[in-house]
Amino acid sequence: CEVRQLLHNQFVVIMGDSVQRAVYKDLVLLLQKDCLLSSSQLKAKGELSFEQDVLLEGGRWERMHNGTHYREVRQFRSGHHLVRFYFLTRAYSPYVEDVLEHLLRGEHAPDLVIMNSCLWDLTRYGEDSWPSYLRNLESLFGRLHHVLPESCLFVWNTAMPVGDNITSGFIPPELRATASLHLKIQVIEANFYSSAEAQKQGFDVLDLHFHFRRHTEKHLQPDGVHWNECAHRH
Repeated sequence: CEVRQLLHNQFVVIMGDSVQRAVYKDLVLLLQKDCLLSSSQLKAKGELSFEQDVLLEGGRWERMHNGTHYREVRQFRSGHHLVRFYFLTRAYSPYVEDVLEHLLRGEHAPDLVIMNSCLWDLTRYGEDSWPSYLRNLESLFGRLHHVLPESCLFVWNTAMPVGDNITSGFIPPELRATASLHLKIQVIEANFYSSAEAQKQGFDVLDLHFHFRRHTEKHLQPDGVHWNECAHRH
């Protein structure tokens, strides 16, 4: 009831990877029921419908894959709530620019935008991953000022902690050993730079990494990247 009242007549946009998709799913569920996500709901991706939402683009409408060009756009609409999710594999790209243009010219201007992009950026774009991530952060936050209305609240989520042994499918098998060695530290560094750039541009930062840094044993899934239903409700 509190969530329904708080987000009454609000358009919420969530952008990011599969962890942010679970943020979206938890919110959609909470707007309708007083319960937590199930394990199958957390693991599912690209399904045609989830708790009365609809798959607008990508996902099961196209070929399912773990490539950097995977797309998934979801939306939940009720009489007084609108929540949309865009799956991203990079902080800024031609696709992200298309998404921002769509938001700019859409029927409704967003009231709240929640975003994170980090793990794909650091692991899937070769030797240029780190410098391109820093450049893309600067481009993203600079562009947001021209796209989002002044009334819109933008919140940058820091990336959640990752485990010591990463087996998540978004990282190709040949890269998992290297990712397991270095990604924990790289995520901390990336969060530092992304937070600093967001704050420099006047945007809010929610430091999820800080809040969950001591909860990996209890709430982190065995794949070392995703989190359980209790973590997402928190």
